[in-house]
Amino acid sequence: MKRFNCTACGSRVCFENTVCLHCGHTLGFDAGTLAMVAVEPVAPDGGLFHRIGGNGKDAAADVRYCENAMHGACNWLVPDAASTTLCEACSHNRTIPNLSETGRLDAWREVEHAKKRLTYSLLRFGLPLDGGASQAPPLMFDVVAQALTGHANGVITLDVLEADSVERERRRQMFAEPYRSLLGHLRHEIGHYYWMLLVNREGVIEAFRALFGDEQQDYQTALSAYYATGAPPNWADNYVSAYAAAHPWEDWAETWAHYLHMVDAVETAEAEGMEPRAAGLRFGAAWPFKKYDVYRQESFDSLMARWVPLSLALNNLSRSLGHGDFYPFVISGATRDKLAFVHRLIRAGAV
Repeated sequence: MKRFNCTACGSRVCFENTVCLHCGHTLGFDAGTLAMVAVEPVAPDGGLFHRIGGNGKDAAADVRYCENAMHGACNWLVPDAASTTLCEACSHNRTIPNLSETGRLDAWREVEHAKKRLTYSLLRFGLPLDGGASQAPPLMFDVVAQALTGHANGVITLDVLEADSVERERRRQMFAEPYRSLLGHLRHEIGHYYWMLLVNREGVIEAFRALFGDEQQDYQTALSAYYATGAPPNWADNYVSAYAAAHPWEDWAETWAHYLHMVDAVETAEAEGMEPRAAGLRFGAAWPFKKYDVYRQESFDSLMARWVPLSLALNNLSRSLGHGDFYPFVISGATRDKLAFVHRLIRAGAV
């Protein structure tokens, strides 16, 4: 994720901030410009605000906060002229948990914070959230308790207990998934949604099957076999994770999720001034790396050339602090080809 600055004073602010700690101005995320902006009330007793600074054709238009701001679950802005009280991200919620139940509000806030980061990436890629030209259903989320996390016909169901760190660790151990995270879950499930939009069509599905296998094999039978016997011993030669070996659909979703991990991490590293490729440069040498918008312009080969040294650096940093590898995966030749396929389809599907 790129760095954000308060449009009132220029100080650095974070994606989840609601107040600038330097100047005290209220902050919100503007999905139209993909930026954090400072706002001030139009009137003392009203819910309307106007932006301070910022740019774009709608910079002067009044805004209000998403309805879910009252729960501390959202800091995104909604144009006053919009027909909905929910922001670009929250408008895709079909079901939320019962917030009166103990612990549900805090858990749902965690889900929403992760979902905002997911939505940010989708908007940066320019991917449609409404089904696009594929005539697929619009993206929707059901966040409920005691549910089976998964995707079905445009609806992503997420068990709100995944936001509980203790429960998530229990499941991580039970399913032997070393990289289980809330944001990772959302990135995986959104991959199933975009399989409908980007892959399941003439001229693309054939290329998908050549790389990932035939998705027409019985899904439940394949999953049962995976949970009974696990992945093959040599799974790392062909898959990005053990679970990816379960079925071509899961291979796609796991590869998709890892691609989103890579892109977001590379952009964040650049924004934070971390660039492992520069390790061998002499002091005072000219900076040799041209900057690209990693979401829209970076070639796949260039992305990989940046990701590999970055992931190695992150792993070494994690070990230095007494922890395991931050990114415990190896990208084989077969996995690289699959990631390149995801890269091409995302670029082709951008609007």
